[in-house]
Amino acid sequence: MEKEKKITKIQEFIYELKVNQGMTKNVVVVNSDMKMNDLGEILRSKRISCVPVTENGKVVGIISIGDYIRWLEEGKKDCYVAKKMTGKVKTVFEYSPLAEALKKFDRFSFSSFPALDEDLQLVGIITKNDIIKCLLQKLESEYLEEEIQTYRANHIFEYIVADKAVLRFQYLVKGKDFKHAGECASALKKTLKRLGFHPEVIRRLAIATYEAEMNIVIYAEEGKIIAEIEQDKLKIFAQDRGPGIEDIEKAMHPGYSTAPEWVRELGFGAGMGLDNIKKCSDKMTINSTVGKGTELEIIIYLENNKE
Repeated sequence: MEKEKKITKIQEFIYELKVNQGMTKNVVVVNSDMKMNDLGEILRSKRISCVPVTENGKVVGIISIGDYIRWLEEGKKDCYVAKKMTGKVKTVFEYSPLAEALKKFDRFSFSSFPALDEDLQLVGIITKNDIIKCLLQKLESEYLEEEIQTYRANHIFEYIVADKAVLRFQYLVKGKDFKHAGECASALKKTLKRLGFHPEVIRRLAIATYEAEMNIVIYAEEGKIIAEIEQDKLKIFAQDRGPGIEDIEKAMHPGYSTAPEWVRELGFGAGMGLDNIKKCSDKMTINSTVGKGTELEIIIYLENNKE
């Protein structure tokens, strides 16, 4: 297998696990009309480096220990937190996969991100350390279950008498349903694990399917994911009813995205989906009609079989 096709367990898990599985849920918050003199005691007693500033449950800013220190250096003239906080806070959506949160950590030099629900209410806060702890717990819980088994995918065809046999699974995807985004990919992954497929095959397929599913959720009204298992390969078909892709070649460039700003604020639509699918698959084909929709075919060969 080519080096770029290798997918680690960590890469697999950051697409499967959601922000709300790793975030700190009991968040310390302050109001914008709190005095800076009072803020110092909260930072000290709670041993935190930053705190979200909220109004009616919505995040209006964030203030850090760095902001507090700069205020002290300015002469400690008391004022409201609103004057020293950072507004227009970057946030993450609680149902985003950890992969989307990590992209934001790479893009911005922040130590944490407030996590919001679908009503934009604050429900948690996540740091890089939270993500590491979440991944370690997942690794520990799955190690014995997965790694001590012997995987041989084509055993499921041993007792089938036919010139050609195909197992077919179908999953429906609803557009703009970010709360349940990724569930089709997760369900398919569980099915393949129970059928005894090799972990490396499952990791590649899980990431490729997740990215295909997210493209449907972000851009289309509705769609479906179809998985076909043959003796020598796995096929994934992602079909949607949506706007279609005007320029497929441009869409394949990493970082190119036509997602609206509100989708990006949720942590989606970074323009890496098709590139990630290509890296995880042995063969990828896209057909798209503007105004009608897009069909994507992904092929992953088993045991290095090639057509």
